[in-house]
Amino acid sequence: MSDRTGIFAGDDPFEIARRWLAEAEASEINDPNAIAIASVDEDGLPNVRMVLLKDIEDAAFVFYTNYGSAKAREIEGAGKAAFVMHWKSLRRQVRVRGLVSREEGPQADAYYASRSLKSRLGAWASKQSQPLSSRSALVAEVAKVTAQKGPSPKRPPFWGGFRIVPVEIEFWADGPFRLHDRFVWRRQTPDSPWEISRLNP
Repeated sequence: MSDRTGIFAGDDPFEIARRWLAEAEASEINDPNAIAIASVDEDGLPNVRMVLLKDIEDAAFVFYTNYGSAKAREIEGAGKAAFVMHWKSLRRQVRVRGLVSREEGPQADAYYASRSLKSRLGAWASKQSQPLSSRSALVAEVAKVTAQKGPSPKRPPFWGGFRIVPVEIEFWADGPFRLHDRFVWRRQTPDSPWEISRLNP
């Protein structure tokens, strides 16, 4: 596409996304890798929440969570998810829609091990998305887990990653007078070739 130049240039959407994220890391004050991830429940009612994107692989986007959480149950129920990354400092966003599978092997173990000890113990202690009687009950559970698991807890079996393999990626950049630049990469399946279109703002 002749006018897909500058920040939109490239033949690999994952490389463009990595490049944009690297730029955001230099300008965003907090969590440049934050994404708003959307799912639907069994009635089709949408749900959205913020999580941290941990990796842009050669063919997928990866984040981690508790598999018992509402988000995980909804994502696994549908087998699909969508997210948006938005950077106010750059006036850009990336939107992704795709198919989802678990990442619960050595890569998940390595990421879990890289987290702070308190975060690792917190993953064991929290029954994410379940009712909690009080904050003190959570603190007590953390203390209990700390005594049980010690200074080097293994990754909980109920905690790991999700890999989103996109069938659609949109790159959006702010333009003057609301004349934004938007390019969408679409494919029928993860094995199909990409088709790239410029969209109206």
